[in-house]
Amino acid sequence: MNATQNRLRLSDIEFARLGGGHLAYIREIDAEKASVLLGETPAGATGPLFCLYGADGTPIAISVSKQAAMANAIANELLPMTVH
Repeated sequence: MNATQNRLRLSDIEFARLGGGHLAYIREIDAEKASVLLGETPAGATGPLFCLYGADGTPIAISVSKQAAMANAIANELLPMTVH
């Protein structure tokens, strides 16, 4: 068996559960995406926004800065990761 054949394979559901309750990721989003997530345009949203998502992809919070999103993760006892 070569290295490629020997890899662990996870279903989408198993992959989504990795880090559940412990990890979160931060992704830059625009006001339109924030509007979809919130149901309305965030007040004063003129530039990029940062969404904190749970490891399973559930949006947790939207912030106006990456630092605020990281602080929100830490306040919720989550280890923040950045996604590009």
